[in-house]
Amino acid sequence: MSARSHPIMVALDVPDAEAALALASRLEGIPCWMKVGMELYYAAGPDLVRRLKAQGHRIFLDLKFHDIPNTVAGAARSASKLGVDMFNVHAAGGSAMMRAAVEAAGEASTTGETPLVIAVTQLTSTTEETMRREIGIDAPLADVVVRYAALAKAAGLHGVVSSALEAAAVKAACGADFVTVTPGIRPAGADVGDQARVMTPAKALANGADYLVIGRPITKAPDPREALLRIVEEIENAKGEARP
Repeated sequence: MSARSHPIMVALDVPDAEAALALASRLEGIPCWMKVGMELYYAAGPDLVRRLKAQGHRIFLDLKFHDIPNTVAGAARSASKLGVDMFNVHAAGGSAMMRAAVEAAGEASTTGETPLVIAVTQLTSTTEETMRREIGIDAPLADVVVRYAALAKAAGLHGVVSSALEAAAVKAACGADFVTVTPGIRPAGADVGDQARVMTPAKALANGADYLVIGRPITKAPDPREALLRIVEEIENAKGEARP
């Protein structure tokens, strides 16, 4: 699975399976992934993932596993058996937990292709002040992201979730093939909502992001299909401007 193939991941942050399937149908034919997060998965369960896969979608299962290694390994097996293309764990769970996840994913895959296992570094809603004063990590936020990324790579993971602001530093530290998945993506002029570290799609890709997680600018738009097409156009126009 090559990085940046269909870089847009649509966050299906909707309350139930009916809404998710309706949205996925409206976006049919536009190359993109579907991200199934906590709200939707806990409401609709694994059957929704199976139905989306049956429709031909690539799935990023965004449940952020964080527990003892044995428990996370079990969760990783379950995710792999569902046939998801990517899932994540929290890097803060440590090396043993991350190794357990990637090893279990490889053992349990039913598709012949091991899902990408990536690690959450710091949430894009986290500010450096929050990290220092509340989480208790007294270091520059960008340094913490890169440290977690290096830890994830050493544990055998395929990449990390970070803000686009740190994507270039992650690539520099972990190599061009180490995948960067970046939430907090907002098209030019869009409301940033509860995100603290944001970037436009074109700038994020230029900064080293491989995949762009985009939710509300698409899902809350009056016409989600048109909103997604505008983002695709924004990216293509930026690529054209970047060519000599």
